[in-house]
Amino acid sequence: MNETNAGGVRRRSVEIVVPVYNEAHVLAGSVGRLHAYFEESFPFPFRITVADNASTDATWHEATELTLRLPHVHAVHLPAKGRGRALKEVWSASTADVVAYMDVDLSTGLEGFLPLVAPLLSGHSDLAIGSRLHRQADVVRGPKREFVSRSYNRLLKLGLAARFSDAQCGFKAVRTEVFRALAPHIEDTAWFFDTELLVLAQRNGLRIHEVPVDWVDDPDSRVDIVRTALDDLRGMRRMLRATVTGRTRVAVPRRIRTSRVPAARTSPAVPATGANASLKHLEYAS
Repeated sequence: MNETNAGGVRRRSVEIVVPVYNEAHVLAGSVGRLHAYFEESFPFPFRITVADNASTDATWHEATELTLRLPHVHAVHLPAKGRGRALKEVWSASTADVVAYMDVDLSTGLEGFLPLVAPLLSGHSDLAIGSRLHRQADVVRGPKREFVSRSYNRLLKLGLAARFSDAQCGFKAVRTEVFRALAPHIEDTAWFFDTELLVLAQRNGLRIHEVPVDWVDDPDSRVDIVRTALDDLRGMRRMLRATVTGRTRVAVPRRIRTSRVPAARTSPAVPATGANASLKHLEYAS
């Protein structure tokens, strides 16, 4: 994945993680579309990693098949469920400069991805999130999910003084060195992982960039809204206690701006192998 330009300088790279659980029926189509889009439109070296969260269907088989057919696709199999767990494992081991994730249903328009990661690659910002609640976002979803989303983010503003607008949109990126600094302090392994990451970033003065997204609700979503809401409330209470006791303070790396945006990618990305050493307990396909 790491490439150099004509002057021998290593070009900045991005790893995109797609966490999945029992998604064999849509995995090939979604990752194929994602891979085609990045090959045609993304100007930086990239890798797509399918993170299988202990699926019980044919998801792992489909993921390994994709690694054989598509040159920039890799797959990691985790023995336990949890989106946060998958992201923490793969992001911590990544050799890319920026790590990101998106949901397998590709509900968020892919045109928003370059605006999402560009401020991180340039050194302008530390984290970036897609926002469905931004006034310029174009969102199609039912009234129930809209109400739940807006209510949750309102609670975050009231209870944790959150300054970001959309904690749970499945479209995020972070500078890898920043994530490694925050990762040991993130306790949640499921859906609250995103909120915990953002709250820690805000508490430590990191810059969070927001991108308005085009988003279409997936009618086949597996999220249990009630259970997730209760887990989120417990997570908020824990984060509030941590803030009061000062346990959210973390030593984080400083931003270093690059002088210019790197030129477009001109040669195929070469998969990095260093991640294997950090993922010895995981099953890895490349």
